[in-house]
Amino acid sequence: MAEKRPENNGAATATAIESQLPTPIKPKRNKYALACAFLASMTSILLGYDIGVMSGAIIYIKREIKMTDVQKEVIMGILNVYSLLGSAAAGRTSDWLGRRYTIVFAGAIFFVGALLMGFATNYAFLMVGRFVAGIGVGYALMIAPVYTAEVAPASARGFLSSFPEVFINFGILLGYVSNYGFSKLPADIGWRLMLGIGAIPAVFIAIGVLAMPESPRWLVMQGRLGDAKRVLDKTSDSPAESKQRLVEIKEAAGIPEHCTDDIVAVSKKSHGSGVWRELLLHPTPAVRHILICGAGIHFFQQASGIDSVVLYGPDIFKKAGLESDTDQLLATMAVGFTKTIFILVATFYLDKVGRRPLLLSSVAGMIVSSMALGAGLTVIDHSERRVGWALALSITTVLSYVAFFSIGMGPITWVYTSEIFPLRLRAQGASIAVAVNRVTSGVISMTFISLRDAITYGGAFSSTVGLRSWHFWYFTLCTLRRRGRRSRRWRACLGRFLNGGLRLRSLTRRRPKTRGISKCGGIKSGGV
Repeated sequence: MAEKRPENNGAATATAIESQLPTPIKPKRNKYALACAFLASMTSILLGYDIGVMSGAIIYIKREIKMTDVQKEVIMGILNVYSLLGSAAAGRTSDWLGRRYTIVFAGAIFFVGALLMGFATNYAFLMVGRFVAGIGVGYALMIAPVYTAEVAPASARGFLSSFPEVFINFGILLGYVSNYGFSKLPADIGWRLMLGIGAIPAVFIAIGVLAMPESPRWLVMQGRLGDAKRVLDKTSDSPAESKQRLVEIKEAAGIPEHCTDDIVAVSKKSHGSGVWRELLLHPTPAVRHILICGAGIHFFQQASGIDSVVLYGPDIFKKAGLESDTDQLLATMAVGFTKTIFILVATFYLDKVGRRPLLLSSVAGMIVSSMALGAGLTVIDHSERRVGWALALSITTVLSYVAFFSIGMGPITWVYTSEIFPLRLRAQGASIAVAVNRVTSGVISMTFISLRDAITYGGAFSSTVGLRSWHFWYFTLCTLRRRGRRSRRWRACLGRFLNGGLRLRSLTRRRPKTRGISKCGGIKSGGV
């Protein structure tokens, strides 16, 4: 018994010492980085506004231009296909012009497109406006998450990287409000103002972005180390983090760590040559896994059918039993408010709860909501008179559907894309992911009416339950926990999945918070 006393005394002493240690202070939000991310992410308003405003404007456009249902679904979804051109060109453009001026370029293109749509006199003219605006949207979608991830400090990267999705939702809400406000005007004037007024945000965005600094990663790629250091000093939480970020960027750009000149020569390799070959033709296992995760999460985000709900909201509410245009537009405004509120909630909990739990909860909630929505619309479809409880169920489940989307799949898709690609592959990798996103969205949007005519509204939503269950399985298997890992150590684990080194159990279980040598070759500092 006497031998155990010193042991107990030692444990008590250690506990006493630990209790006296100062609690680590969480760094405050970097206001400068917050402002930069805020301004860059405002470009996403352009896409959100177009989605929101077209859902209501199409009611009056169809009546004036006399378009068919096929023409309607094409004009609604074609902007997503046209945006492919913008997202495909944005990677190289941003490496050439810089992230900041690429954002200005995107705003200028959308400005022209919005004016063309507002002055359209026929279907062909309207299609030209959609083409130009789509290119601007493609640029904006690709560059905003990339810039935000490159500016944000590690402590707030998840919070700031979710900003693009926040502004997409805010843009959708503005579009819905615009629909309701201008619906009181004569029909031939109202829809033109709904579309044309979208040029105004583009002007303010282009002006505001000029006040932002250039991305420190792009500055290093150009050999401008002095400028990059000054930006990092402003956007990092501490001088030590600024130095560490500069070292990592220099290493990725192929610049020796000891090189401290303000201007240095950088090899052409770091300007993007060979990146497409490394991504698509000869990828390493890690790069292949990164590409699968990045493109896959974008595919499943849009395959969830969220754009169908947002674009065709008035049609869905009309089927549910809301007869007047005003009631339909008010219901879509409720959708916009719900999406915006829940995306703000998700933004503040991304770094606290973690990406993976929010993502899986989001998909599970969408599965339940779509099942209930399909059931409600099916009951309405088979009833000859208005069914009050089915109407209430349909409206409630539409709102819960967009709410669950906004707490997980909406923001986390963009956060993952901005974090998962390393510096050298980031711009081109993000453009591939955005291209997948837009193609999937375009296909879903341009076939929804045809699907509805074939199997009814209820059948359209019920038939997607199986696909969303596959989403849940995919995210469970292919996404890794980020918490507790630095970017390089996290990405180092990715290739192991394709080589069989990571089993499903190791992907999903939570590791103890101990320090030691991890299987990925780095030092563990927390849970997986």
